Amino acid sequence: FVDAASGQTFATYNPADGQKLADVAHGQAEDIDRAVRAARTAFEDGPWSRMKANERERMIWRVGDILSARAEEFGQLEALDNGKSVAIATAVDVAWAADVFRYYAGWATKIEGSTVNVSMPFSPGGEFHAYTLREAIGVCGLIVPWNFPLLMSSWKLAPALAAGNTVILKPAEQTPLTALLLAEVFEEAGFPPGVVNIVPGFGDAGAALSGHDDVDKVAFTGSTEVGKKIVDAAKGNLKKVTLELGGKCPVVLDETTNLAQAAATVAVARCYNAGQVCLCPDVAWVPARLRDAFIGHLKKAVED
Repeated sequence: FVDAASGQTFATYNPADGQKLADVAHGQAEDIDRAVRAARTAFEDGPWSRMKANERERMIWRVGDILSARAEEFGQLEALDNGKSVAIATAVDVAWAADVFRYYAGWATKIEGSTVNVSMPFSPGGEFHAYTLREAIGVCGLIVPWNFPLLMSSWKLAPALAAGNTVILKPAEQTPLTALLLAEVFEEAGFPPGVVNIVPGFGDAGAALSGHDDVDKVAFTGSTEVGKKIVDAAKGNLKKVTLELGGKCPVVLDETTNLAQAAATVAVARCYNAGQVCLCPDVAWVPARLRDAFIGHLKKAVED
């Protein structure tokens, strides 16, 4: 844990009552550069790149176990910083995040290449051998939104680490606290220095991470507008990019649909996490003759 290079901080607030929770180091371009250099050193020269896959497996699994042991603490902090209920944050977000780390821990020992029989037309009768070798990409920049801070972080951190990469995580500026607490967990689990770096900050930190020439991949979940900027920033060194952007799924009903069941499903999907979730539907396509009946079921499901 270090101060921001500028010495600046920013406040994070409890959205339920507007009360200030903490002052957080304000990471900017220089801090991103420091984190990238630490991640590059850990990848190229540190023990992480030489560590056996089953050692990474045990270490990542340990993160899940520590999260489970500290579930109440993480649930309380997520509720304070994000605004969701403590019960949901603990029983869903923290529990699921712990399982995500355990799941991807198992993949560390199961990343394999393949061999291919190739036919070379310019060499009749020749025998050739081709194979693919799956290797870690290198340094990965991970940028997550505010609606599921801990869970989104786990979805990006766990697979990147299982594959042998080093990472820089930039949490949303509205909800940085569980990401910073997660740094304690990685330390407790025995991760070598520089493998996991967490830099809280605003859009300029995300831009610096996306455009950094020593970052090999960026994974981003957020708005389509920012996603376009990340693609543009990634052109400098042609880094790999994974984007999960805005867009809501329609619900499609037909003559065979159980209207009461569909309405209950839509109500949960629409209202879960106050609607701030990727599966929140914006529209339902319903046959005209079923419209009024479906609306009646939906009204009852929402009221219930």
